[in-house]
Amino acid sequence: MELHIQTVNFNAEAKLTEFVQKKIGKLEQVFDHIIAADVFLKKENSSEKDNKVAEIRVSVPGNEFVVKKQCASFEEASDQAIDVLRRQLRNHKEKLRIN
Repeated sequence: MELHIQTVNFNAEAKLTEFVQKKIGKLEQVFDHIIAADVFLKKENSSEKDNKVAEIRVSVPGNEFVVKKQCASFEEASDQAIDVLRRQLRNHKEKLRIN
């Protein structure tokens, strides 16, 4: 699986990129035919506390899943987005099994 992490409006620390890589890597335990994952971490320009956005796009053969979450920290946003992706990949795997 190819993994690309892009940050917008800030520079990510190594700790954050390692966290995201570790979490995305665990998605392969759910569905092992993942081609690529693109992670976009953005800092929104707003006065709200929840101004960190994680958008994750996962490509699998014949399909693509995109999830976007906004939270107070990048770790929390990434974690929530990956949880949604995990459910979507499980459902996709079940559909493939039925057909």
